Amino acid sequence: MGRSHETFSKKEVRKKKEKKRQDKEKRRQDKKLEKKDGDEFAYVDEFGNLSSTPPDLSKRVAINAEDIEIGIPKSLESDTNETIRKGIVSFFNDSKGFGFIKDSSTQQDVFVHVSGLLETIKENNKVTFEIVKGAKGPNAVNVKIDRE
Repeated sequence: MGRSHETFSKKEVRKKKEKKRQDKEKRRQDKKLEKKDGDEFAYVDEFGNLSSTPPDLSKRVAINAEDIEIGIPKSLESDTNETIRKGIVSFFNDSKGFGFIKDSSTQQDVFVHVSGLLETIKENNKVTFEIVKGAKGPNAVNVKIDRE
């Protein structure tokens, strides 16, 4: 269908699209003209503050890339001394095989599964356990009844 067979509404739509395209091109040209001759830079000084002046190269310190640690630091030996914890079983479902232990020191609920038990436990039992990191949070393992 040639343009001679276009309806009035189709012509209006085509004209609007063409005007929109021309306006966009004009804005693009205006932005190019507005740009300044020199680009402005922002520098960071040795204290981490932004400044407009470049840093003094005489104060540059060489850093060995192998000394940079990315990630979470490994746990220290002092953390391993407190692995055995005490708590009270706040909930345990025998049929489903899981429950929760309230840690005596942190008052945090720790998930326990039947696979982490050394003895059978019930609600309100005082127990000792170790915490390991599970898929959804801390898990109690090596759970046994505290006889003290």
